[in-house]
Amino acid sequence: MTNSQPAKSATKMPYRVVQWATGNVGSRAMRQTIRHPDLELVGCYVHSADKAGRDAGELCGIAPIGVTATNRIEDVLALKPDCVLYMPHELNYDEVCAILESGSNIVSSRMEFHNPAWLEPSVRARVEAACALGGTSIHASGASPGFITEALPIALASIQRRLDCLTVFEYADCSTRNSPEMLFEMMGFGSKPDETRLQHMVDHLRLSFAGSIGLMADAFGIQYDSIEARGALGVARQDVHIVAGVVPAGTVAAERATIAAMRDGKPVYQVIANWYVSSDVDTTDGETWDFRSESGWRVLVEGDCPMDISITFPVAPKDYAEFTPGLTANRPVNAIPYVCEAAPGFQTIVDLPQVIAKLG
Repeated sequence: MTNSQPAKSATKMPYRVVQWATGNVGSRAMRQTIRHPDLELVGCYVHSADKAGRDAGELCGIAPIGVTATNRIEDVLALKPDCVLYMPHELNYDEVCAILESGSNIVSSRMEFHNPAWLEPSVRARVEAACALGGTSIHASGASPGFITEALPIALASIQRRLDCLTVFEYADCSTRNSPEMLFEMMGFGSKPDETRLQHMVDHLRLSFAGSIGLMADAFGIQYDSIEARGALGVARQDVHIVAGVVPAGTVAAERATIAAMRDGKPVYQVIANWYVSSDVDTTDGETWDFRSESGWRVLVEGDCPMDISITFPVAPKDYAEFTPGLTANRPVNAIPYVCEAAPGFQTIVDLPQVIAKLG
């Protein structure tokens, strides 16, 4: 019997990890790295001067652990970690290549690295050269894209011999989120429903999901002509009072985008994202949208073994903000041992062994 867990010599155990960035997801990833039986947090990189010099445990909401945060990349490289958990809000290829060239692997939540085929060729070549120089690998994962667009579909497709279409519906009821900056500034709820806002949303989601969709379609051997994206907005019929503030009548209270691999004018693999603070809306596409009262996902598999799977989160609204970062953070943490043992270069979910969480 073979062991599905990656082998590691006694002299290299545990895997030495640096957390890069400590936002909501990064701080959760750092906390789970500290608790992981096969990982050791040896460093923490932060962008803001007020976090530099503070203890990493304090930054992720636990007792001090004796690891001091730094805002100098030189300090990180000097630690020579096995892996850097790279989770910044803004991607910097100079940082990425410096880390890889130094001999440290990268596991990231950045959507750009899910499918290297979707990177600009010169950027891809640069990252691959950094991996070759450092003997390192790079992998990206998360919840969406990641778990719901890759890991779960791989399992569901394993029972098929014909796959006509796989659709991932994402539902995010944001009305209980007390995050005004995220909801009103980043996502655009409460703004006027204009074409610029709509196109920005569609472009962002195409960037987020197209690489993951293409990766899975290619892995399954599904032929497609193009990956297309379209979207629409839901306009509030009356003022909507949510935890984060008020969404006035006549402004955006819902968003929907479809990113689909198309063949002969029909989708063969698609993600339909539904984000909303109210279902009492007029839609700009004139269609009646399927709003779900609970956040989560629905995966519809159309093939010779059709399936319709619903996923919800049994979490009280008051606990939702504490729960959600783990959706994105936990899978990258679980992937670290596999990435550290992988061959140099890009490692997608298709390239790595099945990631099995080491719990306890």
